[in-house]
Amino acid sequence: MVPEPCERAWTPTRSGTTIVAMTDDPAAPPPVATSPVWPVPRATVTPRHGDERAMLNGYLDHYRETLALKCAGVPPERLSERSAPPSTMSLHGLVRHLAGVERWWFAINFAGQPLPMLHYSDDDPDQDFDRLDGDPLAALDVWRGECDRSRRIVESADSLDQVGAVERGGTYSLRWLMLRMITEYAQHDGHADLLREGIDGAVGA
Repeated sequence: MVPEPCERAWTPTRSGTTIVAMTDDPAAPPPVATSPVWPVPRATVTPRHGDERAMLNGYLDHYRETLALKCAGVPPERLSERSAPPSTMSLHGLVRHLAGVERWWFAINFAGQPLPMLHYSDDDPDQDFDRLDGDPLAALDVWRGECDRSRRIVESADSLDQVGAVERGGTYSLRWLMLRMITEYAQHDGHADLLREGIDGAVGA
């Protein structure tokens, strides 16, 4: 038997989905889903129109800013807190890791700059996440400096088709590298969401 059409409503979820009544009325508005918004306004606006380079830059900077916002307002000593067990990650560790990734891919490999690797050695490959005895605020400054260097490298490139100076498993273009970095930040920003919520309950995109 086919049940009679009846009014129903979306169940509220932890993500903050808007509750909109659903009826059999075809003229009724469709449901609208929203998520909690981070209480600190963003400085970066992701472009909806523009050329490919502007879009890639915009989205990479959006994810960089997301990491900074997840760290903002946390007492420095709590940035090193491993707040999502059994994971040993922390916001401090994520910042150290991503500073190293920025330098490794943009400066050392793409631009071919003769720089040492950050927070890594063959004898201690996980020191970015494990060695948290340093100042978390200083680590944030280092990360910001690496991001600024990466932006200058991208700005000076002839085009998105420019090939990296150092091959890693083959050649790659700046276009590939920027997409790779966007996925790197998207993954770790998800970790930062959970870590920040575990520290003080703050949520939002």
